[in-house]
Amino acid sequence: MTARTPRLNVLLNRTLLLLVVLFTVAAFQQTVAASPFGQGLFGADVPFGANTSLSINLSGNVDLTLASSGPNFAATSSNSVTVTSTDVEGYDLYIYSAANSDLSNGSDTLAASGNSVASSLATNTWGYNLDGSANYVGTLTTPKLLLSATGPYKTGNTTNIHYGVLADATKPAGVYTGNVTYTVVAKNQ
Repeated sequence: MTARTPRLNVLLNRTLLLLVVLFTVAAFQQTVAASPFGQGLFGADVPFGANTSLSINLSGNVDLTLASSGPNFAATSSNSVTVTSTDVEGYDLYIYSAANSDLSNGSDTLAASGNSVASSLATNTWGYNLDGSANYVGTLTTPKLLLSATGPYKTGNTTNIHYGVLADATKPAGVYTGNVTYTVVAKNQ
């Protein structure tokens, strides 16, 4: 299992709200096993057996500047996750917030969206999507399948994750912080 743990930082200021998403990386190793001889994708130009590999890489930090949106403040930005796999079966990519899905500044919080299907954000919540729309879902404290990809990706397969936040002026100013973890798991036949 290979995982990346981005750190989300939100800076709230009553005149200009600035959301800074800082991604920190943690890696975990997973043993990758290729399909047995005679199974899988015929003619694929990838390693065989124990030489199969799987890796994950993040694009870096994400900065969001909240701008006035009616009576509230809103911001969007994105980060990309690139998975490189030489296994012909492919991989599953998961997202979650291990301990707590809220962004916090001491006792003040911005909750993860309660949306289980993509929808508009409620005030003082944040979420993510894969399509760049104005509809988001919230992270959970257990892994949720983000993408299932089939086939080898020797040069990498990039997924863009879009983040959004909606806050009102009653939120105290400060830096709101939380964690999101991406995990990639090799598929086995």
